[in-house]
Amino acid sequence: MTTRSRRATQPPALSLLKTVAYVLGSVLLFIAVAMTSSALVSALYSEFDTAMWISISAGITALAGYITRRVVRRPTSITVKQGFATVGLAWFVFSIFGALPYLLTGSILGITDAVFETASGFTTTGASILADPSVLPHGIAFWRAMTQWLGGMGVIVLGVAILPLLGTGGMQLARAESPGPTPDRLTPRFQGTAKRLWIVYAVITGIEIIMLWVGDMDGFQAVIHSLTTMSTGGFGTEPDSIAGFSNYTQWVITFFMFAAGVSFALHFRAWSKPVEYARNSEFKLYALITVVAVVIMAGGLFEDHSAGDAIRDAAFNTISLTTTTGFASADFGLWRPALQIMIVGLMFLGGMAGSTAGGIKTFRIGVLSKAAFADLRRLVHPRGIFITHFGKQKVTEPVIEAVQSYFLFYMFMFMTATFGLAFIDANLSEGLDLVTATTAVAASLGNIGPGLGEVGPASNYAGLPELAKWLLSGLMIVGRLEIFPVLVLFTRDLWRR
Repeated sequence: MTTRSRRATQPPALSLLKTVAYVLGSVLLFIAVAMTSSALVSALYSEFDTAMWISISAGITALAGYITRRVVRRPTSITVKQGFATVGLAWFVFSIFGALPYLLTGSILGITDAVFETASGFTTTGASILADPSVLPHGIAFWRAMTQWLGGMGVIVLGVAILPLLGTGGMQLARAESPGPTPDRLTPRFQGTAKRLWIVYAVITGIEIIMLWVGDMDGFQAVIHSLTTMSTGGFGTEPDSIAGFSNYTQWVITFFMFAAGVSFALHFRAWSKPVEYARNSEFKLYALITVVAVVIMAGGLFEDHSAGDAIRDAAFNTISLTTTTGFASADFGLWRPALQIMIVGLMFLGGMAGSTAGGIKTFRIGVLSKAAFADLRRLVHPRGIFITHFGKQKVTEPVIEAVQSYFLFYMFMFMTATFGLAFIDANLSEGLDLVTATTAVAASLGNIGPGLGEVGPASNYAGLPELAKWLLSGLMIVGRLEIFPVLVLFTRDLWRR
């Protein structure tokens, strides 16, 4: 029997699992390298015990990746079905291996909290169980930020960019992992596109490091906050997030949060032609929503703040929420109820498709609005033919249906998870209050981080029951992968021929 015939008669579930295992083994090696860099940071600060345990974590991860790659044959290609399944399963595994440095160093006690912090990192959510991150060893603080930086552009997309062996199915893997409806191509092969996106990502991160370093941050703080700003993650080094830093630092982070919410493919095109920003319809909508939200928020703050503080706090926190970064320059849980309602609304928006932001995304918001307006016109003119446009581009019916389906699933998961979380308590007898449950789910599914109530910007997620943390960890991954790669794992069509 030939190799081709053996592959043809191979059970589809087995073939799928082999593809998943090979890609997962490949990417685990990158995670091990990132852990090693964190061990070097610890050694640089003479934290040798921490460096040793992080190195052991890296060794375990690398060994798992190496063995998996050796025992599984390299796939010749990756189908759409295999791509979605691979990404959907891989991110759960990343969260397990990524928790090893926390557990072995004793920085976080308990696998539930360690996995929660790791999932929050890789998904760039920024929800934390740590009351004071400033007490963490330097290597662990760096690993915490590195998980967000890797997860921002995509761990598997990084593998596609560097490993030629994954190039055969790079587009399918990126399609499942990249934020937004479809990944944007910059080159005929997606491997070249992935390289360019990561280069732009790294260069902008480097620019922010320099700009923060010349302010009131030291070098280590500048690196950590730049990694977590460009990934729209929100992990920091201080218990009060960004509130303790200067106005200059807050404005710099505000600018780069806005930039992180922009498609990195657009950044690449605008590198040589800045006019590309003005030509892009999604960017114009994203900027318009941001400006309007900042103006409304600042208007609500003028009564209790000076003009300068009102504008700065409004700009910083609005952009942080819109881009799902999760940094805070003030405790917006203390703001007036009308502004808190607006804050909840901002949690659902997100940045542009192809950015590192979470949420529903500006493109989908625009298409939903245009399609809804077209439906209203059809009610008035039943015989009319109305074509939905986003900017100057026609939006086809399959795209509209896909956007509507995504929005339906997103809201269904939000409502179902909120209902479930509201009944969870340490003794399963009393539920969380409605504000905490609602915003915790919205912040986790949208990859934002802080919510309101018991999980507000001045608090953390440590006090939630373990079951709640597992639920929210799953929601973070579902939100980061934009629902479908996870939901498809539970369909029969995935596992049969």
